[in-house]
Amino acid sequence: MKITGYRSLSTVHQWGRPVGDVNGVVQDGVTEVPVLLLETDGGLTGVGLGPHDDIARVFPAVEGQDPRAVSALYDAMLAQVFKSGHAGATYGSIAAIDMALWDLKAKMANEPLWRTLGAADRFVPGYASGLCYGLDDDAFASLYRSWADRGFSAAKIKGGADIGRDIARLETVRDILSVNSARPALMLDVNEMWNRKQAVRHLAEIEARIDLTWIEEPVRRWDADGHAQITRAARASVASGENLTGLEQYMPLIAAGGVDIVQAGSVWGITHFNRVAMVAHAHGLPVSPVAYNANPLAHAAAAVPNMIGVEIQDFGWPDHLDVDQQIVDGGILLGDRPGLGIEVDETGIAQAAKAAGWGAQGGPHRRSREAGLRLVPEPQAKAK
Repeated sequence: MKITGYRSLSTVHQWGRPVGDVNGVVQDGVTEVPVLLLETDGGLTGVGLGPHDDIARVFPAVEGQDPRAVSALYDAMLAQVFKSGHAGATYGSIAAIDMALWDLKAKMANEPLWRTLGAADRFVPGYASGLCYGLDDDAFASLYRSWADRGFSAAKIKGGADIGRDIARLETVRDILSVNSARPALMLDVNEMWNRKQAVRHLAEIEARIDLTWIEEPVRRWDADGHAQITRAARASVASGENLTGLEQYMPLIAAGGVDIVQAGSVWGITHFNRVAMVAHAHGLPVSPVAYNANPLAHAAAAVPNMIGVEIQDFGWPDHLDVDQQIVDGGILLGDRPGLGIEVDETGIAQAAKAAGWGAQGGPHRRSREAGLRLVPEPQAKAK
């Protein structure tokens, strides 16, 4: 079987609530979901998820190749773009192809991807992460009660602009999840909003009230020395890595002792996650995949020896995608459908209107000019 071509589609995920973090909130709760379909001459189609704007430049590295040679093809894609670099949109394109290749490899074996990757158990433990920054207090509590109802005893909230609000919300989640555990795991993600000393000071105040499991992205993603300073000052673990796009970007953080929970973003693909997980394992560190639509990395997470928990953001799926998973018992129960277990309704996608505004000027995910410079908490009127 050979790879012959690709089709690029776009659907949406309808969250039913505002979603976002301190850098921006999507108020209508509708986000775009790019879908890559990798074609073969054998009648099978591979599914890859995530932005892949540079697909035309990367695809020649895999065209005409046997999709089962996934690891070799991953390196071939990196080699294809070595001169101009593999970060950003280019790495996203490599990842979408990589995900589709793994999907094809498992489909050719007629087994779910978790089996192909060597997992023994289809259940993947996780933690709740509601992208909850834009919710008012009542909606926030209601959301995390729904996670508690599904057996979750660990959760991550979004914060970073008002430490008092962050503490209050961590206490709310702790009380809600206590129905499932006497000591729920509590995490705070500030999405690079603090500077080094702000992180140390704020964490001291949080840890006087909360048994914090980890602080996520306290400072800029590349600041190895800053991460190390925070790790030494705090009892909580420091988690980072979701925005890093190559092993060479992880090594300064690990070498500096600046990361305790090594994260990998789902939009960077299966092979990337596996390699990051093994580097982390070699340094005695746990790994945690950051969530994305349909939880594609859950299959890989099920097979690595140092997975501490997968982030789970919602109970539903993007429009016109049927996903063979269940969110139960505080994690993901993967199904038996071959490959990633994702079926794409191309007709439905073609008939649906494409979402607008995700990339509009001003957000979301536009870093605030006050990040790391704020002397007092952001006014409550802005932190909805």
